[in-house]
Amino acid sequence: MSGSRFQQATVIGSGPNGLAAAIELAHCGYTVQIIEAEKTIGGGTRSGELTLPGFLHDICSAVHPLAVASPFFRTLPLEAHGLEWIQPPAPLAHPFDDGTAVLLERSIDKTGETLGRDAVAYRKLFKPLVDDWENLFADLLGPLRFPKHPLTFTRFGLKAFRSAIGLAKSSFEGERARAFFAGIAAHSMLSLDQAFTASFGIVLAVAGHAVGWPIPRGGSQKIADALGSYLRSLGGEIVTDSRVESIDELLTSKRAVLCDLSPRGLLKIAGHRLPANYRRKLERYRYGAAAYKIDWALNSQIPWKSAECTRAGTVHLGGSFAEIFASESDTQKGKYADRPFVLLAQPSLFDSSRAPEGKHTAWAYCHVPNGSTFDMTERIENQIERFAPGFRDCILARKVSPPAELELHNANLFGGCINGGSQDFRQLFLRPTSRLYSTPTKGLYICSASTPPGGGVHGMSGYFAARRVMSEG
Repeated sequence: MSGSRFQQATVIGSGPNGLAAAIELAHCGYTVQIIEAEKTIGGGTRSGELTLPGFLHDICSAVHPLAVASPFFRTLPLEAHGLEWIQPPAPLAHPFDDGTAVLLERSIDKTGETLGRDAVAYRKLFKPLVDDWENLFADLLGPLRFPKHPLTFTRFGLKAFRSAIGLAKSSFEGERARAFFAGIAAHSMLSLDQAFTASFGIVLAVAGHAVGWPIPRGGSQKIADALGSYLRSLGGEIVTDSRVESIDELLTSKRAVLCDLSPRGLLKIAGHRLPANYRRKLERYRYGAAAYKIDWALNSQIPWKSAECTRAGTVHLGGSFAEIFASESDTQKGKYADRPFVLLAQPSLFDSSRAPEGKHTAWAYCHVPNGSTFDMTERIENQIERFAPGFRDCILARKVSPPAELELHNANLFGGCINGGSQDFRQLFLRPTSRLYSTPTKGLYICSASTPPGGGVHGMSGYFAARRVMSEG
C-alpha cells in the first residue's frame, strides 16, 4: 500500500466478489469493512431450509466449477476455514428419451465412450485445452487484455468466438454430442446461435475435466462462510443487516468504496454523485434472461430412467439439440417453451448433510424472460418426469422461486437475471461501461458480476476491482 492515498476500504455487499475484493485489499494492508444488507453474508452463495425442517437447499448457486478453478480462490486457505469440496463421480449427465445418457466424466476418454462416433472429435477439441487449463483460465477469468499465454488463448479463441450451434455442427456428427454440448453452452442464458456462446460450453466442459463440477459440503453458504472467516482472520470487519442508502458518509479522501452491486444498485445509492453521461450508460446496461427456480424436499432419490444419472451432481434435461436450441431461443424472444431446458442439481446424493436420513433434496431452474411472472412449475416438473418417471410421487414439499422472488432475496438479481447482466458479446468484456471497475467519482468502484469476467462464483471481479483501487489510489 506504499504511496496509496487510500488507507481504508468499505465494500458494500458480501457476495463472492465483495468478499474477494475485501480479502485482496486486506492482504495489501488496507483496513477493510464489509457492509451487508441481509442478515447473512454470501449474496448468491447462501443456503437455508426452504421447504421442510432438516432439508438444506442452496438459495441461488449450487454447483461451482469456477470457484475451484478460480486463480484467486486457489491461493486462499479456504479449507482451513471450513470449506470442503465434494466431487460427484461424474460432473454432469445428459439423459435421452431412450433411457441412455451422455456423461461428462473427469476423463476425456471415458466421456468419449458415451458419445459414440464423436469420441475422437471430442478428444481433439478438448484435450489441448484441458492439458493447459490453468493458463487458459488465468487469461479468461479477468478483463479483456493481452493474454499471458497467447498460443493457448488463440487455440481457445478459434473455437470459442463462434456460436454454440456453429461449433456443435462443425465439430460433431451425432445427435448425442451435439445435444450434450448445447446443454453446457446453454449456461450462457443466450440463444445458441449468437456469437461467442460456444465459449461458455468450452469453458465449463474444460472445467469439468480439469477440476470437476463440485458442491460444497453443507451447502453453498459454506463458501461465503469460509471467505468471511478468512477475511476476519486478516483483521477485516463484516457488518450484516445494515442497508446502505447513500455513499455520502462513506466516501472520504482516505477511503475507497467498492460496490458489489448491479448498475441499478449503484445508481440507487450513488447516482447523485455520478456525472450525467455515466449515469445514462448505467441506465442503458442490459439485464439478461432470468431463472425460474424450484427446490424440492424428496422422500427418495430421483428415479432416473438412466441409472447413470445417479453418478452425476448435475443433470441437464433437454433431450435433443433442436429442443435445447428452441427453448433458449424462445426465452430470448419473450416466449415460454413447452419443454424448457432444465438444469438440475441433486446434492443430497453425495452430501448427507442436505437432508434427513433416507430423504433427498433437488434444485433446478429453467430460463425465462427477464421479469417474467409466468408459472413454469408444471413444465419443469414435466421435464423431470419425462426422464425420471415417478418423480412427482417423491415430492414432499417444494419451494418455487420465480424471478421476482430471486430479486427479493438478492437485489443484484434484477428481474431474475443471475449473471449480473446479459453476457452477450457486446457486454461480456466492457461491463458495465468501458471504465470497468472504476467510476468517474474518485474513490468509488464497482466489483460485482456486472464487471469482467461476469457471472459465476469465482471472485475474480472483486479481485480485479481491488487491484484497480490499488493502482489508482
